[in-house]
Amino acid sequence: MSEGVLLYAYRDCLFRVPDQVQPPKAGSLFFCGHLAVRAGERVLEIGAGLGLAAVLAAKAGARVVATDVLPEAVEAIRVNARLNAVEIDARVGDCYAPVAGERFDLVCTNPPQMPTPPGRERDDAADAADNGGRDGWGMIERVLDGAGEHLRPGGRVVFTIFAFLGRKRAFVALESRGFTPSLLAAEIQGFPRIGYERLDYLRSIDVEATIPPRELPRTVERFVLQGRLA
Repeated sequence: MSEGVLLYAYRDCLFRVPDQVQPPKAGSLFFCGHLAVRAGERVLEIGAGLGLAAVLAAKAGARVVATDVLPEAVEAIRVNARLNAVEIDARVGDCYAPVAGERFDLVCTNPPQMPTPPGRERDDAADAADNGGRDGWGMIERVLDGAGEHLRPGGRVVFTIFAFLGRKRAFVALESRGFTPSLLAAEIQGFPRIGYERLDYLRSIDVEATIPPRELPRTVERFVLQGRLA
């Protein structure tokens, strides 16, 4: 194994994880475990990281475009595609910029969604992978805003959220953009370490009261949600 590279085995696949790219965490595995694709579908994954979900979708027979803002991540996707003998069209760019004018059967993302208090933003790669803006919805709303014009009729958008971002809010966000929402999966996970550093702030924006008001939370519920176009 090369210095500075982690090898990660998952679901009969092998992934190289360079230093500049986050290794898979609980949210990534949860996302991958409930992302159903069919052979022949055209799939777009936004913020694909090392390409875990993209490789699995390609293994299932989908035609996959995977994007990320980090050139190191896009290179990791290409390496992992070759390592697992699949084809993935990996592109550098922000949100839908790399796929202007293209349409897909599925748009999916496990987005940065940790709410970030004002003045706590950073520019490093680790922050880019976690920072969801002041309420955690920054990247999610951008994905939802552009999904309609990048989906074929009957297409769907799939994404994850922490419970403290609001499941009701997510359903409203999908319905307001013309999607029929559904809950694909729910899972109890360990409360994120960075969440403890921002606990008072998270409680202040937790409008659906998912975080205990006094005691230290040990777990958080995570959801995989889907919106389908008519």
